[in-house]
Amino acid sequence: MTKILTSTWATISIGVIIFIGATMFFWKTPVATVVHAEHSQPVANLNGPSWNFINPEANQLIVELKEEKKALEKREQELNELAARLKSQRVELNQVTQAVYQAQMDFDKTVLRVKEEETANLKKLAKVYSSMSPEGAANIFGEMDNETIVKIMLFMKEADTAAILENFGKKSATEAKRAVELSESLRVSVSRPAVIK
Repeated sequence: MTKILTSTWATISIGVIIFIGATMFFWKTPVATVVHAEHSQPVANLNGPSWNFINPEANQLIVELKEEKKALEKREQELNELAARLKSQRVELNQVTQAVYQAQMDFDKTVLRVKEEETANLKKLAKVYSSMSPEGAANIFGEMDNETIVKIMLFMKEADTAAILENFGKKSATEAKRAVELSESLRVSVSRPAVIK
């Protein structure tokens, strides 16, 4: 019998029997119920199937995620509304900018401006035409374009300008009309520079 008890198979068999017996003796299935913090009632039994298990922390996390999602959706809606307002204001600003640019272009067409580099030459020409007779200056001006005439007249004395315009009016109805156009251009031109003496 000692021989049988000392054999390997017997030792293994006895060990397995002791292990199974100890496991059955000490094995207890835990029975736990989860109590929800807000309601103080059992929420679920842990002994049931896993799909019936309710975890209050997970539920709280889900609630918080839903609230955060709603807040993000609201914020996204606000940002979309702001983007739409900015887009419409940008379009409006572009329209105003274009209108101002067009007004500036119209103003520049209407108002005659003398460039700095032209000033010296225009002063010399004004001096030359002022020293001529009004009839002679009017005849020469008759061959020039209105813009050039106005630039020169800006540097002439008012009395000389008046005499030349008077000669324009005496020639014909067409030249009289041209004298009116020149007068209007002189009226809207940028501040009259100091006249050469």
